[in-house]
Amino acid sequence: MAYQNQFGAFANDPTVQSKMEKIWVDICGAWTNCSETTIQQFLAKCQEESIDPQYCMSWVEQHQAQIPNWEAVSKVSLGWINQHTSTGSPLSFDSDTYQ
Repeated sequence: MAYQNQFGAFANDPTVQSKMEKIWVDICGAWTNCSETTIQQFLAKCQEESIDPQYCMSWVEQHQAQIPNWEAVSKVSLGWINQHTSTGSPLSFDSDTYQ
């Protein structure tokens, strides 16, 4: 098949995974150290290093049982992704503009 799922290839790239894990260790050190502040730092650093923050957050979510106060961390990360990525931002339409 000529077309490959590009996200799948990206997700399976050991270089990207290793780079992301190193960022995690540098910022959080352990799952138990993940907080609302560190998750934002982690996502920002991933984006700075050209790693998709949504991919990174998906990886973090796999470990949610190990993260204290997961609900708050998850809420903050979703807000960060919506604010900082084009694909995370919801579309909004002003009804006055589109009449």
